Amino acid sequence: MSETAIASAPASGRASTAARAAANLARRKNAEWRFRAYGIVAIAIAMFALVALLASVVSESRLAFTTHRLALPVRLDAAQVDPAGARDPQQIRTRGNFSGLVQNALYAAFPNVVERVERRALSGLVTALAATDLAKRVAANPGLIGTEIPADIALSDDASLYLKGAYGADDLQRGRGEVALSGIEGEITLAFSANALSEPVGAVKRRLGARAARLQDEFDGLSRRLAALNARIAALEPGAVDLDGRARAELEREQTALSADLAQRRLIIDDLRARSSAIANNIPLDADTPAIFVEAQGGIIELTSISADQAIGRVLVTPQAASPALAGEWRLRLLSTPESARKVSNAQVAWTLALKERGHIRETFNLGFFTRADSREPELAGIAGALMGSLLTMIVTALLSIPIGVAAAIYLEEYSKKNWLTDLIEVNINNLAAVPSIVFGLLGLAVFLNFMDLPRSAPLVGGLVLTLMTLPTVIIATRAALKAVPPSIRQAALGVGASKTQAIFHHVLPLAVPGIMTGAIIGLAQAMGETAPLLMIGMVAFVADVPSSFTDPATVMPVQVFIWSNNPERAWAPLTAAAILLLLGFMILMNAVAVYLRRRFERRW
Repeated sequence: MSETAIASAPASGRASTAARAAANLARRKNAEWRFRAYGIVAIAIAMFALVALLASVVSESRLAFTTHRLALPVRLDAAQVDPAGARDPQQIRTRGNFSGLVQNALYAAFPNVVERVERRALSGLVTALAATDLAKRVAANPGLIGTEIPADIALSDDASLYLKGAYGADDLQRGRGEVALSGIEGEITLAFSANALSEPVGAVKRRLGARAARLQDEFDGLSRRLAALNARIAALEPGAVDLDGRARAELEREQTALSADLAQRRLIIDDLRARSSAIANNIPLDADTPAIFVEAQGGIIELTSISADQAIGRVLVTPQAASPALAGEWRLRLLSTPESARKVSNAQVAWTLALKERGHIRETFNLGFFTRADSREPELAGIAGALMGSLLTMIVTALLSIPIGVAAAIYLEEYSKKNWLTDLIEVNINNLAAVPSIVFGLLGLAVFLNFMDLPRSAPLVGGLVLTLMTLPTVIIATRAALKAVPPSIRQAALGVGASKTQAIFHHVLPLAVPGIMTGAIIGLAQAMGETAPLLMIGMVAFVADVPSSFTDPATVMPVQVFIWSNNPERAWAPLTAAAILLLLGFMILMNAVAVYLRRRFERRW
């Protein structure tokens, strides 16, 4: 080897080593950058999910914090309010026909509503328990009997949801030109000038066309299913069984039903396409098309058939002035949600709009949501019973779990000897902290209800069950707080002559209080959000009164959310969201208190 090669070898080796080191450093930096990016993305996804959840809950709950009240003059007829004439408050509340008085007030507001079915729908504008508050008011002051008083009545949940915009916003337009009416009662003909209905006709046609397209997609899917079914039947012998265990006769029955369904759907699709075609002169409106109202002179007319310049309608609210022609003083209202997609009918919508126009309906803050207990009617349901039940249950839980848990932790950490028995106890405490909560409910059902015969669905039993569930958390947190106190504190106290008990309770325990309180509050917050163990002891029962003692029937907020979420009516959804919002607020408040206590009393060693 030449001298030049020998001299250059170490230099090239050093360069190669430096290049490898630089490449390794770049890979490590890239890996670190990717790890940080993954963490940022994960946090962003979690924050997005949290914001989306809170936004959906807040958006849904806003409908629960307002309510609509109906104010109508009610004549307190003595024959209906107090048939016995005794003026006894108890008999007035139980025997008075206050529901009939409220219905009579509604009938007087709409004298043209005379049919029995229509009157039943009109009575549905107010809550089924509308007369309860009126009965209490008259029973408290029997001197009102025989007079006429303004009654403040809760509007029904469906009518209130419509006014809140839960079924979509109405398109309200000022009428163009004149409208000639053939009458002001029953079914009438309306003649419009200047093609005033051209825009609503176009909207109806688009709606019909979209519905026809949607049904056509379903029809195509069912047709493919029928074709596959025909192929399966053709491959089978009479009396044979298919691969999935279905006999040929059963498949043929399904084939017949599916063919009939397709034939019916084809008729509907053809009808929709004919009605949505541009050559249709007169489009009939039904429950699946947007409703169209003509409002004029305090009256409301529902259109049942429309064209560009003429319509047929029925009078829902009679106009105050009988005018054969309306010039520049009428409005066109297009309801975005068809009648079949909402629980309030077109007639009920018209009556509700008329009452609001007359000033009989007002929107107020739903204070009753915070002051009333549960009810079968969503417009009268409140969270006060569940709030009081949660408070009483948490009081029992706190009074039992904190002292017992702290005392057990002090004994295990400071006094007990380390042997197999204490090791077994520690293992079981750690295991109990991970046991599913429903197991504690089963234990409470077996011990507190079946064996000790304590009252079912009572805050006392609920507090005992939640105490069993919270104790492991309190014990573990207290032991961790005691371990965090430096040993020098104990040694200094013992060095100046204090006993072990004095050293623990006068020096160690006060310094561990922030950690103990933090663990206790977090444990109580976790218990407050539990549902499964309380369901097992009967706290899922319907409770219409606010509990006043630890043994009264009660429910708690998580269970109340569970009950309301299972109700099918649309009006329960906002109440459920509002209860969830309050529960989240209490949980955040309790965790905030725990953080404050830790930061306020925490010592730096």
